[in-house]
Amino acid sequence: MQVFVTGTDTGIGKTVVTAGLAAVMQSLGYKAGVYKPVQSGAEEKNGFLISPDLSFVKQLDFYVETLCTYLLKPPAAPYIAAEIDGVNINLSSIKRDYLAMKQSCEVLLVEGAGGLMVPVTKDSMMSDVAKMLDIPLVIVIRPDLGTINHTLLTINQAKASGLDIAGVIINRYPLRTGDMAIKTAPRLIEEYSDAGILGIIPEIPDFENIKPGALINIFVNSIDIEEIFRIKIPKLNMSL
Repeated sequence: MQVFVTGTDTGIGKTVVTAGLAAVMQSLGYKAGVYKPVQSGAEEKNGFLISPDLSFVKQLDFYVETLCTYLLKPPAAPYIAAEIDGVNINLSSIKRDYLAMKQSCEVLLVEGAGGLMVPVTKDSMMSDVAKMLDIPLVIVIRPDLGTINHTLLTINQAKASGLDIAGVIINRYPLRTGDMAIKTAPRLIEEYSDAGILGIIPEIPDFENIKPGALINIFVNSIDIEEIFRIKIPKLNMSL
């Protein structure tokens, strides 16, 4: 079971969704992994570069397996960050590491950088990485004004790239909102595309201090886990 997690923009919540899904599957007894092909904005710790995105995954569940092929310090598009760091990004290395993790994990989530049209090399975009790995795409979006345009553009680009779209997850949704743009966004996205809404994750107060178990329960109650991974999960009925 593998999925590629992308978003309509950077800072959209891909890492939260990726980490949350991995933690859910790990809690259900599946060996879960998160693969980050390229991390821009890598942070230095004890003399080594680390992925802040994968650090969050580990913070949520230490036993989720993680791997990043390219750690790049500049907070820029992978192509530019690699150019600044003097690194040559090779898609075959990404494919190699992905296949290695696929062998060791029952569930594998691949988190992209930014959106589908972020340059990874001079000749390839993040959509090319998703196409190369040939796994279903989960699109993480924001709920507010403008999201319909950004979401439909991303869906259309995914289709043009020949990607298999599993569906859309709306992140940080204010449940008590009276904003009509927010309230009608899920319906309009489904009306104007054939990509279904896989789930709506509510806005979580004091998110930084949430306990892993509480976040897992939110995901189980807010997202169609079985639809994402396209498999019947009997263990999903377990009390977490």
